[in-house]
Amino acid sequence: MPRFYCPAPLQPDALLSLPAQAARHVQVLRLQPGQTLTLFNGAGGEFEATVTQMGRSEVQVCIGAHQPLDRTACRAVTLAVGMPANERMDWLVEKATELGSAALQPLMTERSVLRLSGERAEKKVAHWHSVAVAASEQCGGNRVPQLQPVSTLAAWLASLPEAPTGTRLLLSLRPPGLALRDAAAQLAPDAPITLLSGPEGGLSPVEEEAALASGFIAVSLGQRTLRAETAALAALAALLL
Repeated sequence: MPRFYCPAPLQPDALLSLPAQAARHVQVLRLQPGQTLTLFNGAGGEFEATVTQMGRSEVQVCIGAHQPLDRTACRAVTLAVGMPANERMDWLVEKATELGSAALQPLMTERSVLRLSGERAEKKVAHWHSVAVAASEQCGGNRVPQLQPVSTLAAWLASLPEAPTGTRLLLSLRPPGLALRDAAAQLAPDAPITLLSGPEGGLSPVEEEAALASGFIAVSLGQRTLRAETAALAALAALLL
């Protein structure tokens, strides 16, 4: 059954005009009155809905019963990542959503190729949110990851509370590195985690020291050198699956 994100209050038996993006998808699929689809708004669970009216630009549905399905990961992981260049950030957002990341923090670091600020940064975050929405619709997730505003690493570290509410992990190649699987084995299954991963070329030594001073624990994925986006996603998979 087709699934669509609908960021609006959803009440059983209510009539609702779908948001423009969802309406376009319904029209592309050529759904007809009487056919059903699934809606979720990120508040948990999902609703079956029946198409009641198809217009040129408007699709109306009648909302059915709420299904309290929860497909969120057992632990909340925030991925803070030095943004990779080109289309790799889109790919990273898509796959991180599929894996079950709770939030994504795009960062600019000393070695970042991608530099964003002002309106351009806002547009990129809005675009990545739409990528996360599409990935949630596809994978069955009922909660779309939070896309935080683009920040510099220094500013983001300074904004973190001094007393962590969970565990902070830093992907690092510096020896001796604690294996990520060993660090994860020591955590409670529902312990929230903030995972920091660098861009192409990794974080600089000064940046790693700043992260360690902010309460991060250096962990390693092994001796192989992975691409920035591959390393972040491999670590996510190890923590969430």
